[in-house]
Amino acid sequence: MDSWVILLRGINVGGHGKLPMADLRYIVTAKGAQNVQTYIQSGNVTLRGPRPNADALADEIEARHGFRRPIMVLSADEFAAIMRACPFEPAEGKHLHVFFTGPLDAPDLSAPLALAADDEQLFAGPNAVYLHAPGGIGRSKLAETLPNRLPPETTARNWNTVLKLAEMLALGNSAAP
Repeated sequence: MDSWVILLRGINVGGHGKLPMADLRYIVTAKGAQNVQTYIQSGNVTLRGPRPNADALADEIEARHGFRRPIMVLSADEFAAIMRACPFEPAEGKHLHVFFTGPLDAPDLSAPLALAADDEQLFAGPNAVYLHAPGGIGRSKLAETLPNRLPPETTARNWNTVLKLAEMLALGNSAAP
């Protein structure tokens, strides 16, 4: 049985896109998935079963909750490859953000890079962009402008979340609802 990660963009952020994780687990399970787990309230799901259909999930969320968000589905192998491609080893996971983009062809990141602080680093891989911001992501002008140069379905997670999802994939651990 295959393992998958589902990443929803813009869930439970700033009072918009409210989607209880229990509802999300129900929707994913109703579409045939097994061992469905969510992590924190921002649309992180791991599961086992056949490849989830992102459009069908988005349709169901829209029908039940009245909004539609981009959904990225990654196999466990694809997720692991994105992790391995990361060139940074942050002292704190909150200082590294992975922007899951899907396939990228040499994005022009010169404008965001021009705003980078002295301690910030950026790396574009084949399916993700990695931002290391030791000074904090909240004050980063690079982090603020970067999404405008990436595909609209891009969704970002900090390294702590990436590590937790990897753990959930490997061990099938329960996570906080």
